[in-house]
Amino acid sequence: MPPQRQESVSMKSKKPYILYIMALLLFGSNGIVASHIHLASCDIVLLRTMTGSLLLLFLFRLKRCHFQFPGYWRDCLYICLSGAAMGAGWMFLFEAYTLTGVGIASLLYYCGPVIVMALSPLLFKEKLTAVRLIGFAAVLCGVFLINENVTEKPNTSGILCGLLSAVMYAFMVMANKKAKHIAGLENALIQLISSFLTVAAFTAVKNRGIGMRVMPGDWIWILMLGLLNTGIGCYLYFSSIGSLPVQTVAVCGYIEPLSAVVLSALLLGETMAPLQILGVILIIGGAAAGAWIKQDPYGI
Repeated sequence: MPPQRQESVSMKSKKPYILYIMALLLFGSNGIVASHIHLASCDIVLLRTMTGSLLLLFLFRLKRCHFQFPGYWRDCLYICLSGAAMGAGWMFLFEAYTLTGVGIASLLYYCGPVIVMALSPLLFKEKLTAVRLIGFAAVLCGVFLINENVTEKPNTSGILCGLLSAVMYAFMVMANKKAKHIAGLENALIQLISSFLTVAAFTAVKNRGIGMRVMPGDWIWILMLGLLNTGIGCYLYFSSIGSLPVQTVAVCGYIEPLSAVVLSALLLGETMAPLQILGVILIIGGAAAGAWIKQDPYGI
């Protein structure tokens, strides 16, 4: 093969890796961007899902894609349920950002894959190996250490919101796994629209209507979170995972919480006690160990 063609093939094979890592880094910066927005958690998620949905719809039409869901209503229902769980999970997550910090909230959110791993024997008839059990125990120990060392007086509400976001993450993935025929950009679009409708309904009930006062300086961060971190991030994510080896998706997926921890320490000045650092290692190490064994395109 000529050198130029070899180089072209090599770059083509690396492209999905680059897109996937870019998506993970964008997701990892969500808490940093959200920390600059002076709105309630549900309002931030509402604007995030709305702008992200509009962007994905624009990309869907720009690529002249055609909807597949009319022929697969059952799959569409599962994706809608998955999207509703994603919206609820994001509301819990953004509340946890406020209450307990970006780094810790992100780590608790990524307990979600371990929940699915623990439930997989019941839901998907998959064998729960010794490695997965050890990984699950390590994550639980890590959560306990984080809870005891977030501050001198742990924020129980923040920890609870972080864990509930993990539960919603698990439900999101389990519901999405049931959709076999709708994938890629259409899957992401339906999920985001369902998330937006869920958050809009919750916000309307909670506030007796949808209305918010946005400070002029917040708009740049809102658009960054919705268009770049959510719209472009989801597009990069769902455009790349289908071309990557399963184990690569599984292990590299933990770049997101790692980047969130590092960015929160560098940009927000969040500090960690020694035992808390041990908790971080246990959570990511235990979750990654389980993900390495499990053959799942979601990395769980």
